Amino acid sequence: MGFFDSLKFSRLKEGLAKTRETLVAKVNRLIFAKGKIDDEFLTQLEEILITSDVGVETAQRIIESIKRKTKEKKYESQEELNELVRSEIANALVKSSSNGVDPFEFPPHTKPYVIMIVGVNGVGKTTTIGKLAYNYKSAGKNVLIGAADTFRAAANEQLEVWAQRAGVEIIQQLQGSDPAAVAFDTVQAAKARGADVVIIDTAGRLHTKTNLMEELKKIKRVITKVSAEAPHEVILVLDATTGQNAIQQAKLFNESVGLTGLAITKLDGTAKGGVIFAVTNALKVPVRFIGVGEKIDDLQPFDAEKFVEALFEKESH
Repeated sequence: MGFFDSLKFSRLKEGLAKTRETLVAKVNRLIFAKGKIDDEFLTQLEEILITSDVGVETAQRIIESIKRKTKEKKYESQEELNELVRSEIANALVKSSSNGVDPFEFPPHTKPYVIMIVGVNGVGKTTTIGKLAYNYKSAGKNVLIGAADTFRAAANEQLEVWAQRAGVEIIQQLQGSDPAAVAFDTVQAAKARGADVVIIDTAGRLHTKTNLMEELKKIKRVITKVSAEAPHEVILVLDATTGQNAIQQAKLFNESVGLTGLAITKLDGTAKGGVIFAVTNALKVPVRFIGVGEKIDDLQPFDAEKFVEALFEKESH
């Protein structure tokens, strides 16, 4: 692990501290107290998983898998028990994640690569776009942001500040302009300028009678008119602190605009990091990025194995 990888891993570990305190510490205490797998152990483990926002379905899948494995082999020592529980939790996440996909590498014919960002207000959408732009710029990409959340007065100003921080250009129009027109102009400009990546912001709530999901569908249709394969990604930003509510949001957006990935923010501020398991299981949509802090480089590409490693790693390491 190189210096920067180690730095990112330690940030990830710090960001997951609250989740580790609830989920992992409780699992460890249970293993220490029980020392063997029986019905009572499994009932308590399931309860810990569910109350840590892992979700009922995922918790049941983990429990069933542990049951199967303990029939085949007796897990006697605490070490073996720990390893079994950890590996089953890891498997539950790895199965439904985009592990191994490099978010900074695009197929050669997809230029500009258009990413449409959706999500309700307050989840950290603007911040995520700024950090995402910074990530792509740092990876050597030419990035253009489209400010298509034209309904919220502060949205453009906030996005402009983040664009400046990231050192990328932004296309915007007056407040109240047609969001689809902004998206159209941004993709056109990106083609003309030879930009590699376009990140389109969208509204999270409308002050008009227009239905939000219809508005998002319209933006998506208009983008496709400029570039037939675009948008290449529709990423939903979710706030980890909302726990199970995030799943309902995700389902609504997925039904309307067909999500290709998720960005989960504010993991550092919550003990509900387990929601990553629940949401990937419920939607079968991969997590692309996770936010583990306030800094501009605290948005990380999601790696399920690293996530589980950071979650279970002892503090003394």
